[in-house]
Parts: sequence; C-alpha cells; structure tokens
Amino acid sequence: MAMANAAVDVLGVGHAIVDILAPTTDAFLTEHGIAKNAMTLVDGFRADMLGRSMKGAVEASGGSAANTMVGIASFGGTAGFIGKVNDDRLGQVFIEDIRSSGVAFDCAPAKGKVATASSHILITPDGHRSMNTFLGCASALEDADAAPARVAAAKILYVEGYLWDTDAAKAVIRAAISRAKAAGRKVAFTLSDPFCVGRWRDEFKALLESDIDILFANEAEAKALVESDRFDVAFQALRAWGKAAAITRSEAGSVVLDAGRVHILEAEPVAHVADTTGAGDQYAAGFLYGYARNLPLDTCGRLGGLAAAEVISHIGPRPQTSLKSLAAKAGLL
Repeated sequence: MAMANAAVDVLGVGHAIVDILAPTTDAFLTEHGIAKNAMTLVDGFRADMLGRSMKGAVEASGGSAANTMVGIASFGGTAGFIGKVNDDRLGQVFIEDIRSSGVAFDCAPAKGKVATASSHILITPDGHRSMNTFLGCASALEDADAAPARVAAAKILYVEGYLWDTDAAKAVIRAAISRAKAAGRKVAFTLSDPFCVGRWRDEFKALLESDIDILFANEAEAKALVESDRFDVAFQALRAWGKAAAITRSEAGSVVLDAGRVHILEAEPVAHVADTTGAGDQYAAGFLYGYARNLPLDTCGRLGGLAAAEVISHIGPRPQTSLKSLAAKAGLL
C-alpha cells in the first residue's frame, strides 16, 4: 500500500456547497413536502422559499468531498479541494471556511451569473437530516481546475459521485483520474447516494474495473450498486472486486475489505446523535488519512469510525473537536 512522496495527502473533487442548517419537526417536513432523510434537488426559487421558512439557521460551507478534506486537515493531514463557487456572498463564505480549516482551495470563480450552490438541511429530533440542494454553479468545473501538476501533487485523488450528473464535470473528473494514474497516484471514489448509483450504475461499475483503487459506500449504496436488497450479496461482490472498499452501516459499524481480507468494525460509541449530516464524509476522512500514511486497513476504518462518531454528536457536517487529538487519545496515532 506504500505510495510515492507527494506534497498533499488527498485532493478532493466535489460540489462546493454552503450548508444552511436548522432544527425542525416532522410536521414542518410534511407541511413543506420535504422527503425525510434524503437529498432532494431543488431550484433557486424553492431554495429561497425554504430559507425564509427556516428558523434558527446557521451557515457553514459544505459539500461531501469538501467536508472530507476538512476532516483530513483536522487529523493533521494535508488536503486540497477542487470545486466551483461564484463570486457572491455564499461563495465568499465557502472560500473563507474551507481555507480557514487548513484546506488548499484556489479554483477560479465560475463564469456567468449562476449562484453558488446551497443546501437547506432540516434536522429532526431523531438526528436525521433532510437535504434540499440547489446545485447552482457547483458542477461548472473546468479542465484547468484539474491541472496535471495539481493532481500529481496528491497521493490520493478523491472523487464525489454526486458530480457525475453533468457531462462537463464528468469530463473533468475523467481527465483528473487519467492524470492521477499517469502520476502513479491512487484514486478513491464515493458512491454518494443510492439514487446517484441508480442513474449511473453501469458507468460506476466501469470505473471500478478500470480506475478506482478505494471505494466508499454506505449499505444502501452498496446494495444499489449490485441491484440487491441483501447486504451479503453486496458484501460478496465487493470482496470479489479485490481492492480496498469501506462499507458503512450506521450503528452497525463498518466493513473494510481489501484483496479478499475482511475487517468487521464496531461503531464508536456516541452519547447522543444530534445530526447524521457528514457521517460518511468524515468516515472517509479518517480512512483516507490513515491510508495516506500506510496504516493497516482496520486502523484506517477505526479512524473513520472515530471521525464519524465525532461529527454526529453535534449539528453540522465538519468536526468541532480536533480529530488528531481524539485519535491520539484512542491510541490510533
């Protein structure tokens, strides 16, 4: 698993989104026709309407891969991010947040008048989040964003499956993967969402065969990939794939696979689940941080579980306590 030296541990590619989070009730979700515990794409009008209806909201830059890069920085790793914002107020929120978190971000602003992406996230008392996402200019990636030197500078290229929905972003990702491979780097991919898998299953499977070295999926996404409602079918399929895969299973922990080896890891204890937003993103952060340091895969998975436990203990998708200090306290570093 040893990798050549590089300036950055992980370079993430994903949607640059500003999260607008607020506590709510199931009655509010019903009143506004919001699908619970799911991600629904909305237009700018719907986003504005929800923003006016939400009480006690806080803003924080988000996006799945961006959250993961911030988690890596919290572990003490080095990370960069490729994504698009516009030169508007929310774009500045995103830039300031991600840079202050220690993540390198220097992509040029998107061209045109399409606004920075936002996600209005409603959190019910059971800790589940219901996301209403306006993608804005988040998919407007350009080839220059994935310049060969930028990609080659990272040990691992980490790609967010959500981005696969637009041809322009897909072309940039394919170019980035080719550049990573040419530089002898590893490529990690997260399936992102069961519906995303449903839309692009064949193309995701082709990527698994040719380009991906590390796969992240939750149980629902893994089942969607193999078109089965049985976890054991998904488990055996990814075990047969033979490369590194981490399947998260909420309170049941996670399963880490590599070259036929299996590690079944219990979930880290959490006193109270406040918000599940970002759990998978932070699991990936811990895993990739460990992988970039050639740690055993079961340790990588435990680092992932530790980061996921931290983030679900509070509202928001990014760590509020140093993950490096938590890992050291747990004897993992």
